[in-house]
Amino acid sequence: MLATVASLVVAVGMLVFGGDRAVDGTSALARRYGVSTFFVGITVVAVGSSLPEIATAVYGSLYGAGDLVVGHIVGSATSQITLGIGVVALVGPLVVSRGKVAAYGGGMLAAMAVMGVLVATGGGVTHLEGVVAVALYVVFLAVLYEHEDYEGLTERTRDTTRARAALRTVVGLALVVAGGHVLVSSGRTLAVETGVPTYLVGVVTGLGTTLPEITVAVLAVRRDREGIAVGTLLGSNITDPLFSLGVGAAVGGLTVSDGLFLPIAYMTAASAVVLALLAREGAVTRRGALACLVLYLPAVLL
Repeated sequence: MLATVASLVVAVGMLVFGGDRAVDGTSALARRYGVSTFFVGITVVAVGSSLPEIATAVYGSLYGAGDLVVGHIVGSATSQITLGIGVVALVGPLVVSRGKVAAYGGGMLAAMAVMGVLVATGGGVTHLEGVVAVALYVVFLAVLYEHEDYEGLTERTRDTTRARAALRTVVGLALVVAGGHVLVSSGRTLAVETGVPTYLVGVVTGLGTTLPEITVAVLAVRRDREGIAVGTLLGSNITDPLFSLGVGAAVGGLTVSDGLFLPIAYMTAASAVVLALLAREGAVTRRGALACLVLYLPAVLL
């Protein structure tokens, strides 16, 4: 058990250092090309830090573990929008314009609704439905890029070379993904060693793969990069229900059991509440952060 705990500590270190590199790299790329840090966060960082969910979906489809795939995505997304936003807001108030809440938050709720429809009908997600989900994600990103308003745009600078910024981003995301994998594997082993129920193992897995996004977001806020912070958290919750689920289904199809719609419905409802907090005040204060943390508790009981 001591070896497992040591692995968890190492994983946390990888997440923190990798997150720091990712924030540095993406911020440098945004400054160099004059691209909104919010858009960078919701695309490059969100997809990169969602690789554990993508890999889980692919392997789950190949080994007939559709329930695991759906539960993993739901657990990750729910903890991200509640624990993630809550923890980040405790570090510093999350400020985001109502326009971006409507655009990116609306996209997140739409992605979750699509996932709910796919899972609730037909007993699974077919190859074709998976391809459609991936296509919808690509279309969403294309629309975002086309209508990017460049609010908060930073002036183009050449304070670092393109290769160096890209290297920081790649190395950072690689460490984040590897750290998330080690954390999930060690967390699962620790759960088995301590004899906790299998369902709680799934909770650990979903929470574990959320930590990379939370780590990146916390470090971004500390460096006054709220765009990357919020973009990463919302972006991953668009990526996972559409792209991760879609890729898995496109590879091998996903067969799921009945009764999985309720956790998806709660995930969507909790997300709507958090978005309402953002839209009403334009920020999540520390009081709102505590409300977000409380919203996570029912997800463990579903």
